[in-house]
Amino acid sequence: MHLGIIGQAAGLFAVTNVDDILILSLFFARGAGHRGSARRIVLGQYLGFAAILAVAIAAAFGATFLPESAIPYLGLLPLALGLKAAWQAWKHRDDEDDEQQTAEGGAKALEVAAVTFANGGDNIGVYVPVFATAGVGGMSVYTSVFLILVAVWCFAGRFFATRPVIAKALSRWGHIVLPLVLIALGLLILAEGGAFGL
Repeated sequence: MHLGIIGQAAGLFAVTNVDDILILSLFFARGAGHRGSARRIVLGQYLGFAAILAVAIAAAFGATFLPESAIPYLGLLPLALGLKAAWQAWKHRDDEDDEQQTAEGGAKALEVAAVTFANGGDNIGVYVPVFATAGVGGMSVYTSVFLILVAVWCFAGRFFATRPVIAKALSRWGHIVLPLVLIALGLLILAEGGAFGL
């Protein structure tokens, strides 16, 4: 297995899921002291992320039927999502952060899954062109690394839930980093594929 693709997969997962650490931290913080809460949160995170992967993989298989010269233009998806996220961050720069609502005994697995999936639109937009260009072998490496890193993210979310200063910093800067990374990724896909004569 090529270490380069593992590193790329890890990097891609990290930049597209920065905001998930904050959400997981909030879920873990609210579930503290409730029996079985951590297990439900982890299960929900896996269910939501599996749904994101299923949609991205299905779309990527559809994308392989496009002419090869059209695939680099899929970089427009993360570019557009990054620009939209940057606009939303700019538009709401003075707003207070909304907290995730959870049940009294901590979050339910399906609640976490729903939040994960709903928060994964940017993931799908980025993963589709990457999966479409990676082929079946590369896609299996990406998904394997992603599923392993979901566990790491859950551990990190639980860790950060007990450190409010770190969670606050992620809340403050995550909305700036994500749009920049999506824009850069979109431009990279366009440039590497030679779209628009780049």
